[in-house]
Order: sequence, then structure tokens, then C-alpha cells
Amino acid sequence: QVHVVESGGGLVQAGESLRLSCAASGSIFSINTMGWYRQAPGKQRELVATIHSTGSTNYADSVKSRFSISRDSAKNTVYLQMNSLKAEDTAVYYCYVEIVKTRVPYASYDTWGQGTQVTVSS
Repeated sequence: QVHVVESGGGLVQAGESLRLSCAASGSIFSINTMGWYRQAPGKQRELVATIHSTGSTNYADSVKSRFSISRDSAKNTVYLQMNSLKAEDTAVYYCYVEIVKTRVPYASYDTWGQGTQVTVSS
């Protein structure tokens, strides 16, 4: 069983920064993609950023110039540095981890954290 735990959320003023962390632990063969999604009240969950095991990253247009995703593969940990936060960034942020079960043939499954609240006051 794999556990995914996020940390680092909180309440900040607009323009300030926060750093989210997410660690996966348990029975892990390998991890492919890690990332962050968010869900604001009354809205669907949306992609924020992902990072592949190769280091390739993908960002939502709304955060591209302000957020930065990174990972420490040795620690099965992913980070999200959020700068210049805006009120519209307020949401619950969920960590996403793609756990690899086998490489040949390739098989994986997705697992999620419980979420961490980020609130930005304007």
C-alpha cells in the first residue's frame, strides 16, 4: 500500500509565496509522473503542474510564470513552489503520483493525497 501526504498549505496574502511538499511512501517499485492538481469551491479539479521521471514538466497556463515544480526521486517527493500568489489560486491542492507496477509490460496506477488547503487573501 502506498501513502501520499501533502504539506505546506496555509493562509497567505496576495503576492506572497508558499511551498507545497508531497511525499509518497510504502510499497513502491517505481514512480513515473508526479504532480499537483487543485480544486476550488464549486469548480472541477484542474491540473496545476506535473513532472515526469525524466524531469520534463507541464504547467497550466494560469500558473506557468509563477509556479515551479520539482522532485527528489530518491525521496519520492515532489514540491510546488508558488510565487506571486493570487486570490484565484485559492483551492485545495492535491498531490498526484503515478506508481509503476511493472515496466514490461508497462502497468501503473494513480494515487492521490488527501489535499492541502491554500487560501490567498486579497
